[in-house]
Amino acid sequence: MADQAPPAEGAGPSKNALKKAQKEAEKAAKKAAAKERELAERTKNQANEPDVSKDNYGELPMIGSTPYTPSGDKRVKFSELKAQEEPAVFRCTVINARSQSAKLAFLNLRQGEETIQAVVAASEKLSKQMVKFAGSVSAQSIVLVHGLVKDVKEPIKSATIKNLEIHIQKLFIISKAVPQLPLQVEDAERPLPEEGAAEEPQKDDERPRVALATRLDNRVLDLRATHNRAIFTIKSGICQLYSEFMQSKGFTMIQTPKLLGAASEGGSNVFECTYFDRKAYLAQSPQLYKQMLVSAGFERVFEIGPVFRAENSNTARHLTEFTGLDMEMAFEEDYHEVVDLIVEMLLFIFKGLRERYSKETDIIREWASGGKNTIEDFKLPADGKVPIIPFKEGVKMLREAGEELGDYEDLSTPQEKHLGKLVLEKYGSDFYVLDQFPLAVRPFYTMPSPHDANLSNSYDMFMRGQEIMSGAQRVHDPELLVKRCLAMDPPVNPDGAGLKDYVDAFRYGCPPHAGGGFGLERIVSFWAGVGNVRLASLFPRDPSRVLP
Repeated sequence: MADQAPPAEGAGPSKNALKKAQKEAEKAAKKAAAKERELAERTKNQANEPDVSKDNYGELPMIGSTPYTPSGDKRVKFSELKAQEEPAVFRCTVINARSQSAKLAFLNLRQGEETIQAVVAASEKLSKQMVKFAGSVSAQSIVLVHGLVKDVKEPIKSATIKNLEIHIQKLFIISKAVPQLPLQVEDAERPLPEEGAAEEPQKDDERPRVALATRLDNRVLDLRATHNRAIFTIKSGICQLYSEFMQSKGFTMIQTPKLLGAASEGGSNVFECTYFDRKAYLAQSPQLYKQMLVSAGFERVFEIGPVFRAENSNTARHLTEFTGLDMEMAFEEDYHEVVDLIVEMLLFIFKGLRERYSKETDIIREWASGGKNTIEDFKLPADGKVPIIPFKEGVKMLREAGEELGDYEDLSTPQEKHLGKLVLEKYGSDFYVLDQFPLAVRPFYTMPSPHDANLSNSYDMFMRGQEIMSGAQRVHDPELLVKRCLAMDPPVNPDGAGLKDYVDAFRYGCPPHAGGGFGLERIVSFWAGVGNVRLASLFPRDPSRVLP
């Protein structure tokens, strides 16, 4: 008989190989079926087992939906925990939960900025059913925990509290989070992607870096990230420090209208809205009202309130709604009395941030730099003398550094940043004042300079080379104010709606005064070095965002 020809090149596997593969598949199928039967049997047995913990876990009725009965349990904070024999009772958020086995589950729990590890271990007094329940709690659910606090032999790296852990005895869900979250809080706690990068792992990172737009679309989850809590703690702290300082200097806190019957400051950067049967406008600033109050006898006033600017600016430092820190005060002889007080106020705030909020500052800077701590500390002059630089000198410094600009041109954003670097090199300060700005680039209520008809008694203040405040001496003489209105391009009508009452306020006698307005979000972002003011707004508004 002739020898059998070998299979042609590219032909399928031999019969023996096929039989072997078939046997392997059958074997794997039998093994999987056996495992499934074993799991089903185990589940059945567990279901039939008496649940010794049945009253110690589960979902609680919605609070407020049943008659209130005091539990008598004292709730504690993580900061109060210490190893003890008596159970600690507390409410917290589940960061994640995982079953290690049928008898063991681990949970990471959060309360504010603090996190701690918790253990649920089956025993004669704690059922496997409870272990299974604990391991299945969805991330970000709010729970009530009863547990023993115990020391650990090795520091726990995954929690801020490294020397303790909770051995859970009771676990109740107060508010259950959906299993599939649109944004993982752990991802929100990672730094932003590099500019222009997609939402994908970068370099050696295992998880994606989430873009700012995605974070803001899911802001409630994003705000649960530790660095966001730190940002808004600092923001609150700045408001407190500002109020504390201003009140210590005899200022009265005021609240001015945000709905106006006319766009009284002129320009097109106002939001128009419907007010019953007529038009109204959102206030660009409290400027005119601050001055009217000075004329009314309130010689030192300050405000913390919303400001609206219809500027189609999609930059990292512009918002269409931001929080303004505004102030106005009468002075005796020269507007630099006001400049000096504002400088003193900002130094008070910076000192307060260092002394009261250093922990939060470190958290933010570590997050923004991806854990590398590369963001420079905010520098102030060693001798405490903040540079107050005439505008002309600033122009000269820029020209000597290669910039081209005219004597009376306003500075562009890149030129401001460049000047900030030059000031830091020369004076060792991230904070400085630029004084005597060109009159043509300031509003109609700005006092002209006695030194140069093209300049004004006005000033801006800067942090890290970016403007945080614009201010000036105001025109308090009604005749000069009318002239200034008519000299604007285009002219401003001093008898128009919204301005006549303002101009008339100075006809009744008014002391010389000056002031300024700060962008709170800018102070926060420039202090911490996060770069984008949207990060310092709870629910930011810009030309493309009015939700959530």
